[in-house]
Amino acid sequence: MHLGNLKPADGAKTKRFRKGRGTGSGNGKTSGRGHKGQKSRSGSGGKIGFEGGQMPLYRRLPKRGFHNRNTKEIIAINVAMLNTFDDGAEVTIDALKGKGLVSNPRDGVKILGQGELTKKLTVRVNHYSKTAAEKIESAGGKAEVI
Repeated sequence: MHLGNLKPADGAKTKRFRKGRGTGSGNGKTSGRGHKGQKSRSGSGGKIGFEGGQMPLYRRLPKRGFHNRNTKEIIAINVAMLNTFDDGAEVTIDALKGKGLVSNPRDGVKILGQGELTKKLTVRVNHYSKTAAEKIESAGGKAEVI
Protein backbone atom coordinates (compact mmCIF):
# COMPACT_ATOMS: atom_id res chain seq x y z
CA MET A 1 0.00 0.00 0.00
CA HIS A 2 1.30 3.44 -0.97
CA LEU A 3 0.00 6.87 0.00
CA GLY A 4 -0.40 7.74 -3.67
CA ASN A 5 -2.88 4.90 -4.16
CA LEU A 6 -5.22 5.87 -1.32
CA LYS A 7 -8.70 7.10 -2.24
CA PRO A 8 -11.99 7.44 -0.35
CA ALA A 9 -14.52 4.60 -0.33
CA ASP A 10 -17.16 4.49 -3.07
CA GLY A 11 -20.04 6.84 -2.21
CA ALA A 12 -18.13 8.58 0.60
CA LYS A 13 -17.66 11.75 -1.45
CA THR A 14 -20.69 13.27 -3.15
CA LYS A 15 -20.79 16.44 -5.20
CA ARG A 16 -22.55 19.46 -3.63
CA PHE A 17 -26.04 19.90 -5.10
CA ARG A 18 -26.61 23.36 -6.65
CA LYS A 19 -30.21 24.51 -6.39
CA GLY A 20 -31.93 26.89 -8.77
CA ARG A 21 -30.18 25.75 -11.94
CA GLY A 22 -33.20 25.37 -14.23
CA THR A 23 -36.41 23.33 -14.20
CA GLY A 24 -34.72 20.34 -15.84
CA SER A 25 -32.57 19.80 -12.75
CA GLY A 26 -35.66 18.95 -10.69
CA ASN A 27 -34.82 21.71 -8.23
CA GLY A 28 -35.11 24.91 -10.24
CA LYS A 29 -37.64 27.76 -10.18
CA THR A 30 -38.62 27.91 -6.47
CA SER A 31 -35.59 25.79 -5.42
CA GLY A 32 -37.48 23.66 -2.93
CA ARG A 33 -38.94 26.66 -1.07
CA GLY A 34 -42.52 26.27 -2.31
CA HIS A 35 -44.71 29.20 -3.36
CA LYS A 36 -44.95 32.51 -1.48
CA GLY A 37 -44.91 32.82 2.31
CA GLN A 38 -42.30 34.00 4.77
CA LYS A 39 -39.96 31.06 4.33
CA SER A 40 -39.86 31.44 0.55
CA ARG A 41 -38.27 34.91 0.79
CA SER A 42 -34.58 35.59 0.93
CA GLY A 43 -33.19 36.45 4.35
CA SER A 44 -35.93 34.54 6.16
CA GLY A 45 -34.24 32.78 9.00
CA GLY A 46 -36.05 34.28 11.93
CA LYS A 47 -34.59 35.15 15.30
CA ILE A 48 -33.10 32.34 17.37
CA GLY A 49 -35.57 31.35 20.07
CA PHE A 50 -38.51 33.12 18.40
CA GLU A 51 -41.72 31.11 18.77
CA GLY A 52 -44.15 33.09 16.65
CA GLY A 53 -44.95 35.66 19.32
CA GLN A 54 -45.52 33.06 22.06
CA MET A 55 -43.36 33.67 25.13
CA PRO A 56 -40.13 31.82 24.26
CA LEU A 57 -38.93 28.92 26.38
CA TYR A 58 -35.83 30.73 27.63
CA ARG A 59 -38.13 33.42 29.13
CA ARG A 60 -40.80 31.02 30.43
CA LEU A 61 -38.40 29.04 32.60
CA PRO A 62 -37.38 30.40 36.02
CA LYS A 63 -33.83 31.58 36.51
CA ARG A 64 -32.05 30.20 39.56
CA GLY A 65 -28.69 30.79 41.16
CA PHE A 66 -25.73 33.01 40.51
CA HIS A 67 -22.76 32.45 38.20
CA ASN A 68 -19.69 34.44 39.12
CA ARG A 69 -17.75 35.44 35.99
CA ASN A 70 -14.59 36.19 37.94
CA THR A 71 -14.23 32.86 39.73
CA LYS A 72 -10.99 30.93 39.31
CA GLU A 73 -10.73 27.20 38.75
CA ILE A 74 -7.78 25.90 40.71
CA ILE A 75 -6.70 22.24 40.37
CA ALA A 76 -6.00 20.43 43.65
CA ILE A 77 -3.34 17.73 44.14
CA ASN A 78 -2.53 15.88 47.35
CA VAL A 79 0.99 15.71 48.78
CA ALA A 80 1.00 11.88 48.48
CA MET A 81 0.87 12.17 44.67
CA LEU A 82 4.24 13.96 44.67
CA ASN A 83 5.97 10.70 45.68
CA THR A 84 6.03 9.76 41.96
CA PHE A 85 8.92 12.23 41.50
CA ASP A 86 12.56 11.29 42.13
CA ASP A 87 14.28 12.41 45.32
CA GLY A 88 15.66 15.97 44.99
CA ALA A 89 13.57 16.75 41.91
CA GLU A 90 12.06 20.13 41.10
CA VAL A 91 8.27 19.99 40.82
CA THR A 92 6.70 22.62 38.55
CA ILE A 93 3.36 22.74 36.74
CA ASP A 94 5.08 21.52 33.55
CA ALA A 95 6.60 18.59 35.47
CA LEU A 96 3.17 17.72 36.89
CA LYS A 97 1.74 17.75 33.34
CA GLY A 98 4.60 15.53 32.18
CA LYS A 99 3.82 12.92 34.86
CA GLY A 100 0.09 13.06 34.03
CA LEU A 101 -0.95 14.38 37.46
CA VAL A 102 -2.42 17.52 35.87
CA SER A 103 -3.89 17.65 32.36
CA ASN A 104 -5.07 21.28 32.25
CA PRO A 105 -3.81 23.58 35.03
CA ARG A 106 -6.49 26.23 34.21
CA ASP A 107 -6.02 29.09 36.73
CA GLY A 108 -3.41 27.42 38.92
CA VAL A 109 -2.46 24.38 41.00
CA LYS A 110 -2.84 23.95 44.76
CA ILE A 111 -1.10 21.30 46.85
CA LEU A 112 -3.26 19.83 49.62
CA GLY A 113 -1.96 18.03 52.72
CA GLN A 114 -3.55 14.59 52.44
CA GLY A 115 -1.12 11.67 52.61
CA GLU A 116 2.58 11.48 53.42
CA LEU A 117 5.60 12.76 51.49
CA THR A 118 8.73 10.60 51.69
CA LYS A 119 11.00 12.51 49.28
CA LYS A 120 12.90 15.78 49.42
CA LEU A 121 11.39 17.98 46.68
CA THR A 122 11.48 21.60 45.58
CA VAL A 123 7.86 22.38 44.74
CA ARG A 124 6.95 25.51 42.73
CA VAL A 125 3.18 25.94 42.28
CA ASN A 126 0.55 28.67 42.81
CA HIS A 127 -0.95 27.69 46.19
CA TYR A 128 -0.38 25.43 49.21
CA SER A 129 -2.52 24.47 52.17
CA LYS A 130 -0.83 25.03 55.52
CA THR A 131 -0.43 21.30 56.21
CA ALA A 132 0.93 20.63 52.71
CA ALA A 133 3.66 23.27 53.11
CA GLU A 134 4.57 21.83 56.52
CA LYS A 135 4.83 18.27 55.14
CA ILE A 136 7.01 19.35 52.20
CA GLU A 137 9.38 21.26 54.52
CA SER A 138 9.45 18.51 57.18
CA ALA A 139 10.60 16.07 54.43
CA GLY A 140 13.52 18.44 53.76
CA GLY A 141 12.12 20.13 50.67
CA LYS A 142 11.02 23.66 49.78
CA ALA A 143 7.53 24.99 49.05
CA GLU A 144 7.88 28.03 46.78
CA VAL A 145 4.93 30.10 45.52
CA ILE A 146 5.11 31.25 41.89
